[in-house]
Amino acid sequence: MVAAVTALGLAIGLGACSPEPARIDIGVDQVDGALPSDLTDQMQTLTETAMTAVGASGAIVSVSVPWSGQWVAGVGTSGEGGPKVDPAMTFKAVNVTRAMTCDVLYALVEKGTVALDDSIAEYVDSYPAESDITLGELCDSTSGLHGYLGAIFERVLATPERTWNPRELVAYGLGQPRAFEPGARFAESDTGYVLLGIVLERAANTPLNELFDEYVFQPLGMTSSSLPAGVGGGDRLKGSYLASGEDGKADCSAPTDMTDLTSSVGAAAAGAVSSVADLSTYVRALAVGARPYDVEQRLADARPVADSQPTWFTAKGGTYQGDSLVGQYGSLPGYMVAAFADRETGMSVVVVLNDSRASSNVARLLAWQLAALASKAPAADGRTAPELGLPWTVESLGEELAGYAICGE
Repeated sequence: MVAAVTALGLAIGLGACSPEPARIDIGVDQVDGALPSDLTDQMQTLTETAMTAVGASGAIVSVSVPWSGQWVAGVGTSGEGGPKVDPAMTFKAVNVTRAMTCDVLYALVEKGTVALDDSIAEYVDSYPAESDITLGELCDSTSGLHGYLGAIFERVLATPERTWNPRELVAYGLGQPRAFEPGARFAESDTGYVLLGIVLERAANTPLNELFDEYVFQPLGMTSSSLPAGVGGGDRLKGSYLASGEDGKADCSAPTDMTDLTSSVGAAAAGAVSSVADLSTYVRALAVGARPYDVEQRLADARPVADSQPTWFTAKGGTYQGDSLVGQYGSLPGYMVAAFADRETGMSVVVVLNDSRASSNVARLLAWQLAALASKAPAADGRTAPELGLPWTVESLGEELAGYAICGE
């Protein structure tokens, strides 16, 4: 216990022991069976195309369609020349961690421990210049704080085994001028989420990994998930990063093994470790609002992601919303991950690719391609397929995804 607190770099007291939370039924009536083979063949092809585009040797995919069936598959190998990918392998859940950190925030709001409009300064006095930023703005990524990963990226690649103090990560972000005034607009900030994690630990007087266990993992039975300071347990999918060749482009023939990158690099912004089974359960619970603290306010009045993006692509509450889909996506050296679920039906898609050199938009676009196919899945016997129309097609997203390709012909 003391080691966990030390690893987090916070001198806080330990929370009192409490009984394990009751298991939550997410309320999605899933058909127990496989999706039609012609559909999964198309999904396999799309996955392999994305893998080729980014130089990934392996991928894990989970597609769950409540009225039709499921497809859970390991594709390729765990590292170049490695064993076949097992769908049960664990990996860094990267930016899905941000939604989980916001889960803890909303759980503590529901408990009365904090409020969304509380100032950072009410819980930590180490950041007086940021006293005008609220906890809700940290969660919504409207704080205006610059990210930290770019400032330490080369050191992360050089010494992946290093354990980082979350306060050190925040310092790198705060050492740069704000991008805008708090609340003005949306812009992803890993600094903001790590800072939120520090605040929540202090407010609850409990290490963040224990808060994740209490409010996120245990209630949903996510037994393969954790928020470690190190690399996490389980049979891990090997992750890689493509270094640059002499021409400055990605050297797709020489991946660098980043499997042992410590989760401390991502902390409350990208440090969780999970599996596709756990993330499918998680993102469904998030989308359908299955937990006591899942309030409508969290996802309401979402901000546009960017002026260049469609108006249905928005963000709020530590999540992205693509029309009716809710989830997160992103990357950390070694992996790119996307996890989305439909708010009305609970249809879910989770993908992980084991290379991170290319834009993490590849993982999002692949997930949305799979969702487009899944939304048209035929109903199983005794079921009725809903009218679920998404504002994109497999083909339109395929053209966009091809623009991010860094490997292949």
